Amino acid sequence: MWLLGVSQIVGYGTLYYSYAILAGKAAASLHWPEPWLFGAFSLGLLLGGLAAPEIGRRIDRHSAGAVMTLGSVVAALALIVASLAPNGLVFAAAVVVMQVAATLVLYDAAFTALVQAAGAGAHQRITQLTLIAGFASTIFWPLTAWLTSVLDWRAIYLVFALANLLLCAPLHALIARRPRPPAAAGEAARAPAPPRADRWLMWLMTLGFALSGFALSGVLAQMVPLLTAIGLGGSALFVSALFGPAQFCIRFGTLFAGRNRHPIVPALVSLAAIPASLALLAIGAPAVAAGILFIVVFGFGSGLKSIVQGSLPLALFGPASYGARLGVMASVRQVLASIAPFILASAMEAIGARPALWLVAGIGLLGLACLAETARRMRRQAARPHPASGPAAG
Repeated sequence: MWLLGVSQIVGYGTLYYSYAILAGKAAASLHWPEPWLFGAFSLGLLLGGLAAPEIGRRIDRHSAGAVMTLGSVVAALALIVASLAPNGLVFAAAVVVMQVAATLVLYDAAFTALVQAAGAGAHQRITQLTLIAGFASTIFWPLTAWLTSVLDWRAIYLVFALANLLLCAPLHALIARRPRPPAAAGEAARAPAPPRADRWLMWLMTLGFALSGFALSGVLAQMVPLLTAIGLGGSALFVSALFGPAQFCIRFGTLFAGRNRHPIVPALVSLAAIPASLALLAIGAPAVAAGILFIVVFGFGSGLKSIVQGSLPLALFGPASYGARLGVMASVRQVLASIAPFILASAMEAIGARPALWLVAGIGLLGLACLAETARRMRRQAARPHPASGPAAG
């Protein structure tokens, strides 16, 4: 878990969080419009999502550590190409490859590595991993900003490439070399395939997380412009800085409060918190207190969501084909997430910031409705009498 925690901090920091700071400098140097480079980033997310089901199946077949080792090498090569790019087209192509490589190394792959190590008992480790990896933005936003004061963007990408090649790849290779515990392997081998009725649970859960992820991704990509447009002005940066601490607090609390609770409960709380926070902002802005309340509730929802996206499928379906199942979920989620920033930005320009907030909150509520239906079907299945308890069993 600690090895994965380090690799997730470096992976998210170098492949995801740093891009918002470095893209503008690369665009100016390469004489390319900055929106085009963010378009390449979205295209990479989209292609990574489309590749996620096959990546998940490969993880199940070859082990998460082996696939993550390959992903770190590919990410390093893409970062090297970006650092040497002679023009915007080559840089954009490298960015696309970076985001596809991210699918090989980030949360879904790491969660599967934990399940392959601990079987159905990996729930607590998933929570602990998200707590460690949550420091990625806290570390890499200021670190990247500081690096821009002493290095140019090309040198920074080269440093990031070396971090993936010399730190993450060996860590993942070490995980790949560790034998899979017999108990965890036995659980996966013995676990039956989910019955056909359970497939509705899978797709309802997937759609719920994807619609909620649309709202989350759109707002995160436009956080400061959105808060500024709705009237917070100079307070927008201060308010947005509270997002990371809010995520950390809810994840830390989950280590103790949610230990014996079924993941469907925090999942419902998570998906309810996101539209609720947007409604609070739409109603209360431009008051700074409303902005603070929004970012705290929004951070709580985001922090919980990253946990339950890994723990709820494990609780519902067990460790069998866990990587493939997360891959399918990631595919739907990333396709919607890739278009969310563009749709929110267009809505803000067309109808204004406040109506756009209500629109995104409505999409988040649709996600909550899907998960609520998942919970209802779970309760109905649990209430059915087991065949062995009926009259024929006597």
